[in-house]
Amino acid sequence: MNNQKIRCLVVDDEPLARDVIENFISRIDNLELIAKCSSAHEAFNVLHKEDIDLIFLDIQMPEITGIEFLKDLSPAPTVIFTTAYKDHAIDAYNLDAIDYLLKPIEFSRFLKSVNKVYRQSKPIQGTHTEVQNNISENKPYIYLKVLKKMQKIYLKDILYIESLKSYIKVKTTTKEIIAHRPISAIESILPIDKFLRVHRSFLISVDHIDAFSPIEIELKGNKVPVGRKYKEAVKEALGYF
Repeated sequence: MNNQKIRCLVVDDEPLARDVIENFISRIDNLELIAKCSSAHEAFNVLHKEDIDLIFLDIQMPEITGIEFLKDLSPAPTVIFTTAYKDHAIDAYNLDAIDYLLKPIEFSRFLKSVNKVYRQSKPIQGTHTEVQNNISENKPYIYLKVLKKMQKIYLKDILYIESLKSYIKVKTTTKEIIAHRPISAIESILPIDKFLRVHRSFLISVDHIDAFSPIEIELKGNKVPVGRKYKEAVKEALGYF
């Protein structure tokens, strides 16, 4: 997203709730409202016509709930749930939603939620990166271009790789590096017996796992969530339960 506006879709069956989110969006320069929808059916049609970066999604809607709607989206834009009910927070977490706003929503809380989206998508200032793959040459490392220098990253040092939209954050045992590359591009060149996709936004090193559960994996003091869509693959790879 960087310097471009974040294209937003509001989905809520209550007109007042849609108007509140529209007002909040209008107060933030980097947000652009593309459409407001009163149902999941309307939202589905918008998503097939427009490029949407961020959905503000109600949960309790007639016919199709926000939870059911998001389960059927693949791939899904970033989602912030907006609801009057507290008891769907676990579902939201398992669906990889970036936040969960309880109605009535205050602007300060809305702004905090939007800042989470910015943090997820914004690269470190002044860092320009490219990736060079040496794995096919039986060399267990990749290069990242950082500030005009090619920096060697040994695969054995990588704890996890986190997606930041069109960027990735590579977390190693000693440092963090931001690369302008989608996570799928890195996943395709890493050895499948050493790295495992556990979430839409996370790729982990199997060798550095300290502990794990159906919802979370610990790697050297870092906790990484397990996405709902990846639980079966994680279970098969790691063999729990």
